[in-house]
Amino acid sequence: MSSICDNMRSVEERIDAAAGKSGRKREDITLVTVTKTRSIEEVREAIACGATDLGENYVQEAEEKYGQIGDAVRWHMIGHLQRNKARHAVEFFSLIHGVDNAALGREIGRRAEAIGKIADVLIEVKISGEETKFGTETEEALRLADEISKVSGIRVCGLMGMAPFLPDPEQTRPFFSELKRLWDRLPDEQRLFLSMGMTHDFEIAIEEGSNMVRIGTAIFGPRG
Repeated sequence: MSSICDNMRSVEERIDAAAGKSGRKREDITLVTVTKTRSIEEVREAIACGATDLGENYVQEAEEKYGQIGDAVRWHMIGHLQRNKARHAVEFFSLIHGVDNAALGREIGRRAEAIGKIADVLIEVKISGEETKFGTETEEALRLADEISKVSGIRVCGLMGMAPFLPDPEQTRPFFSELKRLWDRLPDEQRLFLSMGMTHDFEIAIEEGSNMVRIGTAIFGPRG
């Protein structure tokens, strides 16, 4: 059994335990295996170990991997999407996590409609307060979700956010609970996914209501 398989099994067990604490089951949580910068061999190994959803930060890198793996998995755009990359992104990503402004939403919708698709997106909310992070401000998120939901070729499926990196993961709880409260205010049809939680803090995120976590390091180990 490879270390990737061992690590994935450990992550699955931790997701299951955290889901149980919040009154849910393991199958209620989607694990997005973050494969950015990982080799195609590592990605294939993760898929063999059960990965069904892969997260990438850059369209070009994802395109290269998609060219070798195809639709055997679902592809998630978890990084900041530049408008000039929207045309390529809508061709193969199942879910675009990081929509934080109306202009990007309109461009995604336009590009998706041009190829006869509806692009599923999440609104990225800047819950950390960090200036270096992308995302719409908390007080703007619901208005933006409503505006983008009216764009042809696009479907708003929920929210995404990143807590600040804090020494004790327990300290991230207020950030996640804030995003969950915001998610609860979305219309029913937009409350499909609440994407929050990464290697350092995913258990807290799940306990606070996340149903989609993005995990790379805990599966593949630190980047070289």
